[in-house]
Amino acid sequence: MNDQLKAILEVLIFLSQEPLTVDKMREVLGEIPEDELQAVLQALMAEFSREEHGIQIVRSAGGYLFTTKPEHDQWIKRLLQIEKKARLSVAGLETLSIIAYHQPVTQAEVSAIRSVDSTYSIKSLLQKKLIKIVGRKKAPGNPLVYRTSEKFLEYFGLNSLDDLPREEEIAKILEEEKQTIS
Repeated sequence: MNDQLKAILEVLIFLSQEPLTVDKMREVLGEIPEDELQAVLQALMAEFSREEHGIQIVRSAGGYLFTTKPEHDQWIKRLLQIEKKARLSVAGLETLSIIAYHQPVTQAEVSAIRSVDSTYSIKSLLQKKLIKIVGRKKAPGNPLVYRTSEKFLEYFGLNSLDDLPREEEIAKILEEEKQTIS
């Protein structure tokens, strides 16, 4: 294995302010064979997954990034005096899930699905950068069109929208939960 390439990838992932994609790595590194790059990435991930490391490399939002391991959370919180991540309200979570599953979507479409005005929830999600405006719909009034953002993927630990649970999976989970409650 190319130890030099391994060290370079480690520092690139460490310095990147967002998940570092393979395309960006290749742009920086030049002509590195895809199989060699993947092998080095896998070796780095395996190395940092070992118990003696407090950080790990994970795939998120289509790229790679360093994260702390969950078992060290209490110490990190003490050091940084971090409070729990601000939770989304029920209305915000409902609005966000509608946008995630129906995107691209307008505010009127979200409000119609929720059966309530979603103006405040959409504004809040925009401020948190979990959704973004991607244009206007060619319809009366030219309403804004919304999609989830890369921060949405990072917030929920998803690599891509394909990682969202499918309708059948959700129905199965709800059915199992209903049976355990009964």
